Amino acid sequence: MSKKNLKYPARVLVTKIGLDGHDRGSRIVAAYLRDAGMEVIYTPPWQAIDSIVTLALQEDIDVIGLSSLATDHLIVPDLMKSLKAANLDHIKVIIGGIIPECEHGMLREAGVGEIFEPGAQREEIVDCVAALAAKARQVKQEFEGV
Repeated sequence: MSKKNLKYPARVLVTKIGLDGHDRGSRIVAAYLRDAGMEVIYTPPWQAIDSIVTLALQEDIDVIGLSSLATDHLIVPDLMKSLKAANLDHIKVIIGGIIPECEHGMLREAGVGEIFEPGAQREEIVDCVAALAAKARQVKQEFEGV
């Protein structure tokens, strides 16, 4: 799915939650998405869940992209619950980084839309984010009755 299928560029928040400060991968993914014409809001590492939820609301985010190279992905279910409590569960969440295979099921059950391993290709990431952004907007429009 290309950006042509959206009335305005996808809005993506690229961030890190918890205490993991390794941000090289998230900076690269943010550049991929910007180069593809998406609007990217990039935060420094060490974000709190409530800060991410507030920013997602203020910036009308379609997709949240998280990076985890430690064990910060284990608090993603808490983020998903917070998004739902804020009526933002239309926002799609993806995660990339070092995530043990045995924890993928827990993340998917929590509502994570996609999990990217190291070495994921640029086109795969961009296409996935574009498709998830379109889904997020469709759900939001149905909810708002637009």
